[in-house]
Amino acid sequence: MAIISDIHGNLEALEAVLNDIYAKNITEIVCLGDIIGYGPNPVECVDLCLNFKVVILGNHEEAVLFGAVGFNPKAKLAIDWTRDQLNTQLKDKDEMRKRWNFLGEMKIHHEVGDVLHVHGSPREPTREYLFQTDIRDEMKMQKNFDRVKKISFCGHTHSPGIFSPSGFKNPADVFNVYLVGEEKAIVNIGSVGQPRDGDVRACYVTYDGKSVVFRRVEYDVDKAVEKILAIKELPPYLAMRLKEGR
Repeated sequence: MAIISDIHGNLEALEAVLNDIYAKNITEIVCLGDIIGYGPNPVECVDLCLNFKVVILGNHEEAVLFGAVGFNPKAKLAIDWTRDQLNTQLKDKDEMRKRWNFLGEMKIHHEVGDVLHVHGSPREPTREYLFQTDIRDEMKMQKNFDRVKKISFCGHTHSPGIFSPSGFKNPADVFNVYLVGEEKAIVNIGSVGQPRDGDVRACYVTYDGKSVVFRRVEYDVDKAVEKILAIKELPPYLAMRLKEGR
């Protein structure tokens, strides 16, 4: 199984990741949300995700559907532009309706056996952030671990890592392979389309029930940057983030 998150309209990154996934003969893909928002190709990215096994609602899908509550002004500009693209870019009304139905039918969370998939956190699946520093917040972490049977996968912060009751580990700490043991774990799988851990490469994970493998994939960052800069409604800093991985 491949698990991806936070594509954010970055078609170049998504295509590179999907090529990497399919090259490994993986056919089961779970997406943890935020397919759209920030990036220049929301419609194309939605189309590539229509047939994934599971797709979770991200806060950017929620904002496009119900309004950008709590978003900063620049992020709201990107949300408004994304909504316009989904409404006006397509002349085929049936295709447009299919995409909106897809967004509206996304799950808040998905649990099978002892595996939980969310966008934000186990406690608050859509909006709550789990940052590395939160490992010191015992109450916050305990309330999240209480919702986890064995392992949970999340995105939202765009920074990969593993939370467990014994502490936090970066992927590098486990040489990019986390072996699932007796301890509960919340695994942030990083971001496909807007990494923020200082590595510009797209990030996702594979999971086989025994181990989580963090994957980094190079893509044409310059092309994605050029697309953003060519769209006046998208703030230029969104392009610079891709070049910096921040």
